[in-house]
Amino acid sequence: MSRVTTEIKDHIAHVTLTRGDKMNAVDPDMAEAIVAAGTALIDNTDIRAVVLSGEGRGFCAGLDVASFAKFAAQDPVERVMPRTHGDSNLMQEVCMVWRKVPVPVIAAMQGVAYGAGLQLAMGACIRIAHPETKLAIMEAKWGLVPDMGGMVIWPHLLRSDVLRLLTYTAEPLTAAEGQGMGLVTRLSDTPLEDARVLAQVIAGKSPSGTRAAKRLIDVAESGADAATVLYEESREQAELIGKPHQMEIIAANMQGRAPNFG
Repeated sequence: MSRVTTEIKDHIAHVTLTRGDKMNAVDPDMAEAIVAAGTALIDNTDIRAVVLSGEGRGFCAGLDVASFAKFAAQDPVERVMPRTHGDSNLMQEVCMVWRKVPVPVIAAMQGVAYGAGLQLAMGACIRIAHPETKLAIMEAKWGLVPDMGGMVIWPHLLRSDVLRLLTYTAEPLTAAEGQGMGLVTRLSDTPLEDARVLAQVIAGKSPSGTRAAKRLIDVAESGADAATVLYEESREQAELIGKPHQMEIIAANMQGRAPNFG
């Protein structure tokens, strides 16, 4: 049974979790499918944006509780410590693979984004959520710590005291509350529709410029020193000025039309 589908249309990859009957809970097969879907997009030069969503009533309810028994039967060190995907293990790559995709990733959230689901959403550049979507760093409920990449990203989004509160308590909050904290970019009564519209807007910009912007932001957020960031600003800009995509943008603006990048 398919856990994830990918449809590429008009330079936008629509990646959908398709385990709606289980609130898209992550079992080992789902983890493998999510990572495979993201990995398949890394070298795709045709895409300009990704929309990441979950079918049914919830974006992702977290780890599939039915998988806990299987996990418990394995040696925990052997299960979580091997770096199977660069710096990550499989479960961490569920989040981190979307940071490796070279174009903007937009997550559309509804219903719930708990635990693994919230960390999956953290892999996106932008998160659009229905105001009543429930969010939670859920691992403390099970006597665990977040271990799917969230701790790489949350310190850039949340104040330390807020991150600690959410991590220590596992208490859910609404997306409306999460927006004020930094977990949610934008609220919408129709998050998937709005995510698709935003993806179309991004797809209409210079493909090379957008990819350069994502690389540059990644450098800026990496903790690099000022000299490195300033150098990367200049290097990325030098690769764009006067090139075909930039010249097409200029021509389109001057002629009052939409750009055509082929």
